[in-house]
Amino acid sequence: MQIAELFSVSSEWLITNAISLATGIVVLIGGWTLSRTLAHAVRRLLPRTHAFDETIAPMLSQVVRYGILVITIVIVLAQFGVQTTSILAILGAAGLAIALALQGTLANIAAGVMLIWLRPIAVGEYVDGEGLAGTVVEVGLFGIRLRTADGIYVFAPNSKLWAAAITNYSREPRRRLDTKVGISYDADIAKARKVLLEIARDDRVLADPAPAVYVAALGASSVDMLLRCWVKTADYWDVLYEFNERAKLGLDHAGVEIPFNKLDVNILTTPDNSADEVSQPRRKPRVPHIEGSEPPASE
Repeated sequence: MQIAELFSVSSEWLITNAISLATGIVVLIGGWTLSRTLAHAVRRLLPRTHAFDETIAPMLSQVVRYGILVITIVIVLAQFGVQTTSILAILGAAGLAIALALQGTLANIAAGVMLIWLRPIAVGEYVDGEGLAGTVVEVGLFGIRLRTADGIYVFAPNSKLWAAAITNYSREPRRRLDTKVGISYDADIAKARKVLLEIARDDRVLADPAPAVYVAALGASSVDMLLRCWVKTADYWDVLYEFNERAKLGLDHAGVEIPFNKLDVNILTTPDNSADEVSQPRRKPRVPHIEGSEPPASE
């Protein structure tokens, strides 16, 4: 009997609220589809404008999507007679509970907003945040995506990068390049300086400041020469590796020795009288004879 009454009540409720139920389902599906479509449009079209770039696009895309979903849920609940004030009160209480339970997540959101606002990083730049290093692929609402130099995918919370000292290797338009090479103490320093300055005659090397060669240090087995010049940031790694090779070939061609670590071994000889003493055999100590015991063996 109870099952029949429950079925009757459910059927009556469905008939009475059929329009509201259908409208709610349509609104829910439409809101879900609209949130995905607009989020994708923001991510794709926002970088094309002059006021925004691709760094802020992922975060705004996620904000648009979740905002539309919240509005959709409120509209659907209103279709079933739930008062708006009650919905706002529920959302406020739920938001407070979620804020207390997900403090780390909210910290990531706040860190993401600060990274977007202050702009210490941008998409496409190579950064290092105390061990978290790589090219920035995306700054999201909760985390940041990086791609390391060897092509490894890295995802980290925004708060981890925000709490670190960020070193941005791509932000400045130019970088100083140091090529260090050691030459022998017997080598001609002036000739080595001429070879290194000739290497710096490259179109990728900036004229201001002008390239210079210094004696950087006097090492244990070499005189360390330093070629210092400035290049564009985009050319840094290519020029660095090429200059190392050209320095080796140029110094070899000029007859300037690039030494390797050497070890001097000094052999100390003993005086003749010490040798005579060493050559004489040692005598065994004489053991005193005790009466009543066997005599010691003869030496």
